[in-house]
Amino acid sequence: MIESSNGAKASAILYSLVETAKANMINTFEYFNLLLTEIPQHMDDKDLRFIDDLLPWSPRVQKECPSRYKKS
Repeated sequence: MIESSNGAKASAILYSLVETAKANMINTFEYFNLLLTEIPQHMDDKDLRFIDDLLPWSPRVQKECPSRYKKS
């Protein structure tokens, strides 16, 4: 029972990230690539302000992960 609830929680988190990325009109693949390369570099950080730059609406993410469907 615990394994399935952990899986459900993980799935919900991923789904939330995908839908938030789509709502902010960013490329989901590029966004996950950015998250999975950037977050490990901060695993020992005590200061978590770097996360602000990784939110889907941040200027950095908007620049690095633009949707190919986004109208200019």
